[in-house]
Amino acid sequence: MLRQMRWLTDREGRWELDVESPATMEGTARPVPGDPLPLGLSRGPRVTRTKQLDFFHRFMASPLVPSFSASRAGLSLHHAHLLHLAHNWSFTILEQLHVQQLVAVVKEKLSNRQEGVPWSNDLKRHLRDVISLGVGTELLITPDTALLLELYNINKGDRGKAIIHHKLPQQNLTLAASWPGLFVDKQGVYWDVPLSLSADLASVGSSSGLSYHLLLQQNSGEPKCFGGDETNDVPLALLPGLCAKAAISIKRSIDAWRKKEDKLKMVQPYDAFLSDPHVSFTGIVGAVASGSLGDCSKRISVPDETRKSNAFRVFHERNKFAAFADLFASVTFTAQHGNFQRLFLDLTRVSARLDISSGSLFLRGASRLAQDFFFSRRPDLETFCDVCPDVIVSLQQQIVGPFSFRVESSVAIDPRSQDHFVRVDDSVFAIDWALKVLGSAKATAWYSPKHQEAMVELRFFEV
Repeated sequence: MLRQMRWLTDREGRWELDVESPATMEGTARPVPGDPLPLGLSRGPRVTRTKQLDFFHRFMASPLVPSFSASRAGLSLHHAHLLHLAHNWSFTILEQLHVQQLVAVVKEKLSNRQEGVPWSNDLKRHLRDVISLGVGTELLITPDTALLLELYNINKGDRGKAIIHHKLPQQNLTLAASWPGLFVDKQGVYWDVPLSLSADLASVGSSSGLSYHLLLQQNSGEPKCFGGDETNDVPLALLPGLCAKAAISIKRSIDAWRKKEDKLKMVQPYDAFLSDPHVSFTGIVGAVASGSLGDCSKRISVPDETRKSNAFRVFHERNKFAAFADLFASVTFTAQHGNFQRLFLDLTRVSARLDISSGSLFLRGASRLAQDFFFSRRPDLETFCDVCPDVIVSLQQQIVGPFSFRVESSVAIDPRSQDHFVRVDDSVFAIDWALKVLGSAKATAWYSPKHQEAMVELRFFEV
C-alpha cells in the first residue's frame, strides 16, 4: 500500500496535513494519525475552499466548479457567494448541486407527470436532496489573527468547524474544532469523529534547515464510517482520547546542476518556480514522538511491521497510556528540462522520492544485511523488505502554453513476490493550468482511478 500521498513538492517530512477531498462540501479531510495518505488526495493549500471557489468565479469564468466522488453523491457542482461586510469581515454562502440526484429526480418527475401527479407535492423534499447549502464567516481580528467559522449542509445541520489562525515570529499557530471531524485512512475510507479538537504549532521560514511541528489533538465520541462499507474496522487512532505529537527535522537541498542562461528576453515564464532547468537533490532526516491517553492508545499495542524495529514504544493498558518515538528520512531527486516560456514542449520535469518511514526498522535491516554479507550468508527476504523505501515518482510535461500534464505513481518494491518484484500500486493524473499573471499559481484538476475521485483546486507557490 501507498505509504504517503502528497505531491512531490510537499517535502516537510511525515506529518498529518489537511488534504483536499471531494467527499464533503467542506472540501478537506485529515489523515488518520499514523497513516499515510492514499493516492488521489493532495495537500490542502493555505487558501480556504471558499476563497478558491470565489477565485474561480471571478477570474477564471467558472461559475460552477465540479468535483466527483464515486463513494458519495457522484458528480457535484459548487458555487460560492463571497460578501465583504467590512474591510476585515466577510460572509460566504456555499451551494452544492448533486448532479446525479438531480437527474434521478427529473426522471422520476417525468414518470409521475405521465401518471398525472403534480410536481409541487414533494418539491421541497427533493430540493433538500439535490442542493446542499452552507454558510461561513471570516473575521480578521488583528493583522496576525483570523477566525473562520463554517457550517455545511445547514438544511440537514450535520457539519461545521471553527478555526483560529495566529501568526507568530517564524511559526504558525492553528486552533481548530470540527463537528464531526472528517478523517481518511490509508485505504481511502472516510471516517467521522463526532467532535475533534486540535492545537497545531508549526515552524515557517526557509526551505532548508531545521523545522519542527507540534500537535495536540482530542477526539470525542465513537467514529463512524462516512460513505463507505460499515464492516470496515474502525482505526484505533480515532477512538476517544488525547494525543500529543512532536516532530523535528533537518532539510538540505543541493543543486547538482542549474542553468539560468538562455531564457527568452522580455518573456515571463508561465511559472516563476519552473523557469530554471536543473538537477537537484533534497534530503530530510528527522524524529517523531507521540504520546496517547485514552482509548486511542490501543493502536500502539497492535502488532505491525514497526514492532520488529528498535523504535521506542510503551503501552500501559490499565492506564490507557502509550508512547512512541522513531526516526524518519526522505530523499528526493528532481530533474527539469526547459524554461516554461515557449508555447510548446518547454517543460519536462521528473521527480522521484524515497521515503524511509521507520528509521529504526531501516537501520535494523541494514545492519542484518551487512552481517549476512560479511559472513557470506544468504540474506532473508524479510530483511530486504525492511530496507526497501517507499517510492513515489512523478512526471510533468507541458502540453501547450500554460497547460501541462502530470502523473504521480506509488511504486512498491517487494522482494517476496516472484511475479511482481516492482509494481505500480496507485496513480493520480492531473492537468495543471499555470496562472502566469500571479507569478506562481495554478489551477489543478486531478483524478484518481483507484479511489474514483476527482477535484478542481487552486494552489499557490507550489512546484
